Amino acid sequence: MAGAMQLDQHGMVALSRASLGALRTALLRDAGPGGVAYLQEAGFAGGEALMASFRQWLGGRDARPVGGLDTESFRARAVEYFHETGWGHVSITPLSGALVAIDSDDWSESDPAAALPHPGCYLTSGLLADFFSRVAEAPLTVMEVECRSMGHPRCRWLLGNGDALQAVYQAMTEGVPYAEAAANLG
Repeated sequence: MAGAMQLDQHGMVALSRASLGALRTALLRDAGPGGVAYLQEAGFAGGEALMASFRQWLGGRDARPVGGLDTESFRARAVEYFHETGWGHVSITPLSGALVAIDSDDWSESDPAAALPHPGCYLTSGLLADFFSRVAEAPLTVMEVECRSMGHPRCRWLLGNGDALQAVYQAMTEGVPYAEAAANLG
């Protein structure tokens, strides 16, 4: 196993969970719904550095570049990377032919004490969208549908193309559970 990651060599800094939570709370309090967009934009802006860090980290563990990994190898390495970099334990699983679910029961942006009315890992949603778009070399969208900050036992993001997630979102606004909407995509 490789040694500890040198954050400065990966274009990264450490940020405490408390700081991230306080930032979200302040932005939502002071900017209202606009705070969501600010956090998503900040997350999206970090995707390039996250991908560069992942590539560098991967180089110390696997001779194959990101594009040379089969699906299972990529999933295993991504799960390991997110855990080692402090985001939390994740699983990445196909949910339907059009969507992937990313789940975590200890994600660092979430705060079970927050009692939010909506999923609250906004920075993560932007970060994951940019990161996985770079992996896929195609635009992908992320939507959080369960969040520990709302009292759920896990955070769950759906990952897919914009049309698929728009269809799920539309169905949800009509009262259809997201899992059923996702299954209907095929």
